[in-house]
Amino acid sequence: MNIQIFGKSKCFDTKKAERYFKERRIRVQSIDLVRYGMSNGEFESVLRAVGGVDSLIDWEKKSPEIDLMRYLGSTREKEDKLFDHPELMKTPIVRNGKKATVGFCPETWKQWEAEDGKK
Repeated sequence: MNIQIFGKSKCFDTKKAERYFKERRIRVQSIDLVRYGMSNGEFESVLRAVGGVDSLIDWEKKSPEIDLMRYLGSTREKEDKLFDHPELMKTPIVRNGKKATVGFCPETWKQWEAEDGKK
């Protein structure tokens, strides 16, 4: 497994995700989302894996940018805004190749482990 965790340094769920993989001795690449963001390819891959931009936006965050995103008409405008402002993304974003999850999703990660064990 090739796990990448995009998260925020003060995000409790990001720390839980890192601990989840560390306890299972699965090597992880942790990336500070606010500081480094995502490459365009990573962003597009995550969007495809999670089912679109609305799954990636942290709608619970109190921010004028989030309020604006509620009223943006096109999906492309939302994607551009989110790419330029990674702090508006819900974390952790965990990637395993072309698969990805948003938030703390241990059930999905267990499936990844089982699939990896079969290979």
